[in-house]
Amino acid sequence: MADLLETAAQAGQFSTLLEVIETAGLAETLKSPGPFTVLAPTDKAFAGLPAGKLDELKQNNSALKQVLFYHVLSGDVRSDDLATIHEAPTLEGSIVIVEQGEGISINGAQVTSMDILADNGVIHVLDSVLIPTILIPD
Repeated sequence: MADLLETAAQAGQFSTLLEVIETAGLAETLKSPGPFTVLAPTDKAFAGLPAGKLDELKQNNSALKQVLFYHVLSGDVRSDDLATIHEAPTLEGSIVIVEQGEGISINGAQVTSMDILADNGVIHVLDSVLIPTILIPD
């Protein structure tokens, strides 16, 4: 099996996510033993951000890191766990809200695919990008 970043690269729908992880200097963190749970927005999800938002984040490394760590949970949180929990702490320091209904959503983003396993964790695919309520400026 591969690590989280290699697994995401093989999936073929996370090129923007992988690019911003590299830009923010977080690749080593997500290659470490973990385990981590990555809530991974697709390229289409990044394309759905308001015009200029992604470029704005790329220009502000601390905000970019904050947004990316908001998509990472410590530990191996599988679909069975997501079906029973109502919130989860992120590496960013905030909590995301997990809702069960017509599928599972996290802070309103629909989880479109679950339990993509990697050596150092698991990936769940999101249909939109999560933005923390408070972004800390550089």
